[in-house]
Amino acid sequence: MQSVRNVSAVTGACLAIRKKVYDEVAGLDEELKVAFNDVDFCIRVMKAGYWNLWTPFARLTHHESVSRGVENTVEKIARFHSEVATTRSHWADLLDDDPYYNPNLTFEFENYQADAPRGRGKIN
Repeated sequence: MQSVRNVSAVTGACLAIRKKVYDEVAGLDEELKVAFNDVDFCIRVMKAGYWNLWTPFARLTHHESVSRGVENTVEKIARFHSEVATTRSHWADLLDDDPYYNPNLTFEFENYQADAPRGRGKIN
């Protein structure tokens, strides 16, 4: 977390890209209205031969979900599950074996804690 590095995706909350590249990969997928549109976009950028770089030198304050609220209605939960399914249908192989994710870290929690010894495994 202390050096600029390649990653498969960055958050759309803090993403900068040349318009030429944005247009080349056809921008954001409108089928992914809220969740994973940034992940899908970044993977398409990577597949087009570009790098997604993460830097510790950028500073951003992002108030997650302030404009849209929490995901606590039947409709929002259904949309989220649909967007998970759409993203997995396009990118399951890469999501299950991300070349930039340390295989010694967990897929189960968002704190990147060490996982029990294993090879790369499928994300449920």
